Amino acid sequence: MLKFWKKKTAETTSEKPAEDAPADTSGAPDLPPDVAVVPPEPSVDQSAAQAPGHVPSAPPPTVDGEVPVPRRSWRERLSGNTFARGLGSLFVRHPKLDDELLDELETILITADVGIQASTELVEGLRKRMHKREFADAGALLAALREDLVNLLKPVEKAFDIRGRKPFVVLTVGINGAGKTTTIGKLARHWCDQRHSVMLAAGDTFRAAAVEQLKTWGQRNRVPVIAQGQDSDAASVIFDAFQAARSRGIDLLIADTAGRLHTQGGLMDELGKIARVLKKIDSDAPHEVLMVIDGTTGQNAVNQVRQFLQIVGVTGLVVTKLDGTAKGGVVFALAREFGLPIRYVGLGETAADLRAFEAQAFVDGLLPTSLGHTEQRHD
Repeated sequence: MLKFWKKKTAETTSEKPAEDAPADTSGAPDLPPDVAVVPPEPSVDQSAAQAPGHVPSAPPPTVDGEVPVPRRSWRERLSGNTFARGLGSLFVRHPKLDDELLDELETILITADVGIQASTELVEGLRKRMHKREFADAGALLAALREDLVNLLKPVEKAFDIRGRKPFVVLTVGINGAGKTTTIGKLARHWCDQRHSVMLAAGDTFRAAAVEQLKTWGQRNRVPVIAQGQDSDAASVIFDAFQAARSRGIDLLIADTAGRLHTQGGLMDELGKIARVLKKIDSDAPHEVLMVIDGTTGQNAVNQVRQFLQIVGVTGLVVTKLDGTAKGGVVFALAREFGLPIRYVGLGETAADLRAFEAQAFVDGLLPTSLGHTEQRHD
């Protein structure tokens, strides 16, 4: 049976659990003896804070104990992106409306990995309108570019809705170094903040550090983690986690998997096995196959998505590390090539920097606000 032990405090050495807070194990399935259920850290006792006359000395902590700070806007986060700097420099350096401006614009788009075909289509559309004298100046052209880019991304701006399934099972996939495990921790934080119960499954049994990393995120967010030892069968770990999540009425189960390349046949086959095992419990599981992509990889990301689509049927994307890369244009390439929902983007290191994708906010964060256009703040 699942057993969740109370953490001992410095004031007592008694092993007797608190009588007013018994562990709830009703309906919990029997797990194999080698399965570790890492319990969340207990919540901070708020009784003192509720006492009459109590004055808090600091802002309330976040889930992981950090004092919250104001979130930086999309523009602030993307200002270090060299794609954004290149576009800003172009319109400041070359305010004259002519073919040379459009040629330079096309070069910037291609260099930023928007893709040759997409870049050419965007620029040629603007060129035709310019020759028809639809633009009074470079500022009008900039406004048209903004509209075209937003229209390209709007179809993939789809909210991640977990309603209708309990637990809603998210299987995360991707190559090594894309930031899967960190993204899972941030997603857990996001859904905890939305008042949903979350459980994590340490399915990356190939890399020893991944299990410990996920346990750390579980403790920070105070959510349970189902884990086994290194080189355990990943499908078994995630299957056990699914059973545990169902028995405890968990809203969201997020499963980690080992990072892999499409050339690693054994690991790719493992993904198919995981999906088959989950379907033994729920024929629709996993309900989301979320692929995490490193935004710095540029056009390689397009190839990666193509390969994973064939193996495991990706249903949504997370693009990380967009705050400091020259390759931010890959978001446009992915949208045009696949039309898959871009669920979240990573704009920094903290949990608050994983943002639900917004097409307008993203484009406004990349384009300059000069030439008479007023900046819109998207928090």
